Amino acid sequence: MKMKKFINTPENLVSELLSGFAMANADKVVVEDGLVCRKSSKSADKVAVVTLGGCGHEPALSGFVGKGMLDISVPGEIFAAPGPPKLLAALRKAKRDAGTLLITLNHAGDVMSANMAKQMAEKESIKVSEVLTCEDISTGPREKPEERRGLAGCLLVCKIAGAAAEAGENLEEVTRIAQKVADNMATLAVAATSATHPSTGQVIAEVPEEDVIIGMGQHGEAGSGQMPLPTAKETVAFMLPALLEDLSIAKGEKVMVMINGVGSTTLMEQYIVLNDCKNMLTEKGIEMARSAAGEFLTVQEMGGFQMIVCRMDDELLKYYDMPASSPAFTIE
Repeated sequence: MKMKKFINTPENLVSELLSGFAMANADKVVVEDGLVCRKSSKSADKVAVVTLGGCGHEPALSGFVGKGMLDISVPGEIFAAPGPPKLLAALRKAKRDAGTLLITLNHAGDVMSANMAKQMAEKESIKVSEVLTCEDISTGPREKPEERRGLAGCLLVCKIAGAAAEAGENLEEVTRIAQKVADNMATLAVAATSATHPSTGQVIAEVPEEDVIIGMGQHGEAGSGQMPLPTAKETVAFMLPALLEDLSIAKGEKVMVMINGVGSTTLMEQYIVLNDCKNMLTEKGIEMARSAAGEFLTVQEMGGFQMIVCRMDDELLKYYDMPASSPAFTIE
């Protein structure tokens, strides 16, 4: 089937989308030398928060730039990490005595760019600390986080670490808080339909018409299982317990649940899934302390969603509830 997308030439895709993104969110962000930056810079005595990642997942990751969240997002080409020189340019731009936290999603290209850029930054006396998000339970056991992909849970790390930085915590403390979030979240994805790569028009993965794929990655990476299309309640019944078990969530604990639509799954469906999550948690004696549903990290027109569960405590709730204003996520 011929790809149906309102685009121009593939070689101008990223520059045009960033230009339009900046226009649509001119009160919050600016694009400078291919970097998406906060419109109003944070005080230089506060820790900067930077991330990197390929385009094609809008509003992630540049949609998380703004007050109380990221200072700079370093976008790459479609589904491709930006190179080390571009990330180094962002670290130079963010350089300050307070230091910079780099949030990296666990994908090979992103990790390689981050490692090389950090080495170059160190030679220039740029103070950088890094937290790797790797919460996809379908790709490896909790004991081997390096095998797990980073998915939409990065939003929670950006939000909570960004709030800690905005509050004036030092680099060591901001890093600790970011790592605490990363260590206490788990994600599982389900794909109902596939998507096409906007630069090539090629289908990025095959999803059988009558089935869903459990654990498919956000670039079409293979999933861990396949089953006939379930109801919302049936979907929650196999996804949520697996996430709770991975985190060893016990009765009486507090969690946040986020349903991240990956492209063409309607808000109606997401809200129904979220409601079923709440009902199951109540039955288990677990408090849904916070929740969210929407498209935060997409995979073009893919159908399905990512379910993210994060163990919450008073400290994380405090920072989560602090004001934030970004194109994709706002708390007043």
